[in-house]
Amino acid sequence: MKKDESEDELRPEYDLSTLRVRKLGPGRKSFGDVIKLEPDVAGAFPNADAVNEALRFLIRVTKENRNELRSKDRDA
Repeated sequence: MKKDESEDELRPEYDLSTLRVRKLGPGRKSFGDVIKLEPDVAGAFPNADAVNEALRFLIRVTKENRNELRSKDRDA
């Protein structure tokens, strides 16, 4: 086999000139926070949107309950 046949050549339609390599390790930029769910919790939701919706609902209910408790404390 000739040397030029064994070398990998990219097809002309692949333009990698704008490719940026991401840094690894602590010097890289953050891509957002990652929250790891326990398997039993993750199994209760079909996708990340469902998790977010449930958490937003819980936050709203918690805030409403706090406000109700504060109102009752003021009235007492």
